[in-house]
Amino acid sequence: MKRIHHPGDADPRSILVVLPTWVGDFVMATPTLRAIRNRFANAHITFLIESNLRDLTRGGDWMNECFEWPAKDRRSPLCREYRDLVWDLRRRRFDWAVLLPNSFRSALIVRLAGAGRRIGYDRDGRGLLLTDRLPLRNRRGEDEPSGRQPGPSAPPPIEPSPVRPRNRLPVPPGRFVPMPLVEYYADLAEAIGCDRSGDRLELFTTPDCDDFVQERLESLGIVDHRPLVVISPGARYGSAKCWFADRFAGVADRLIETEDAAVIVTCGPGEEPIARQIGSAMRCKGFIFDSPPLTLGQLKSLACRSDLLICNDAGPRHFAKAFNVPVVTIFGPTHPEWTATSYQAERIVRINIDCGPCQQRVCPLGHLKCMYGVTVDMVFEASSDLLKASRCHYFRRLPV
Repeated sequence: MKRIHHPGDADPRSILVVLPTWVGDFVMATPTLRAIRNRFANAHITFLIESNLRDLTRGGDWMNECFEWPAKDRRSPLCREYRDLVWDLRRRRFDWAVLLPNSFRSALIVRLAGAGRRIGYDRDGRGLLLTDRLPLRNRRGEDEPSGRQPGPSAPPPIEPSPVRPRNRLPVPPGRFVPMPLVEYYADLAEAIGCDRSGDRLELFTTPDCDDFVQERLESLGIVDHRPLVVISPGARYGSAKCWFADRFAGVADRLIETEDAAVIVTCGPGEEPIARQIGSAMRCKGFIFDSPPLTLGQLKSLACRSDLLICNDAGPRHFAKAFNVPVVTIFGPTHPEWTATSYQAERIVRINIDCGPCQQRVCPLGHLKCMYGVTVDMVFEASSDLLKASRCHYFRRLPV
């Protein structure tokens, strides 16, 4: 991709970075956030972020300050909260605004905020709101002229290759070839003059959340128990991505019986029912963190000290990668290539079916074959292999 900022150009003094909406997308953006921070070390960097993701920034040094979007029903220019946000951003007089999400609303707000240069991908009808419109890439690695769309690709292997191509475009399936989101963000970072950011995810914990998790584990008598296995059974994207409670329970029981594991089931707000269903279906004693659910900050601290995370294709999966924790990820309707990285301590469990991956929130055919085909044995074997490899120091735990 052609660079729009070169070594001889004047660097911006202030940068507004608009962050993605989803938990997993934010974590996959962290290599690019690090690249921006390193390249523009003297700039004042401000994040615009969803309020529920604020915990993800805590402990990090990617930015100098954060602004939060108003509530979803208060994002019209007619709403006072939206106008207040625009005014606060205008007063900062940003030299640059860098847009990681593809939305029209992200381009509109930086235009209203008066950022000098507004940098993002030229898509979703927002090109006129940007000063620097980055072209999309087709499957040959060439810049894609506006209005042209590459076609779909063949299905990927079950295990994504650790070598990721840089020439595919991440947008809804059926229209474009899947591409790892970390590479999509890395292209943007490279275009503004940063070094290629790679795909090493990073997050940070905070003392208050570390202390909370420590005290909770102590109260349960499992603070030093090994292995500590965390199950995260939710997925905000939709019910089609969620494996079944009785099967999570079956894996938990087998890990307790064969590995002497301490198993914790976590959930986010609104996901308490599935966590409780898992607890009710378990024969062995597990620990259900549902009352109250952990905050994202507390979940980071728990994930960081765990020996294994088992989850759906959802945000917590990327917490494990950021903290170098082994993770088993259960895939159903989503395409692994969208969220692939070179992380070696992950095992993806999925099956190939004729109608998938469909990327739908709810199974359009009503049969959920992609999820029913994933068995307890498959997930247990992947989990057991990772725990065995971890005990043999096959995966070196990196400092966090």
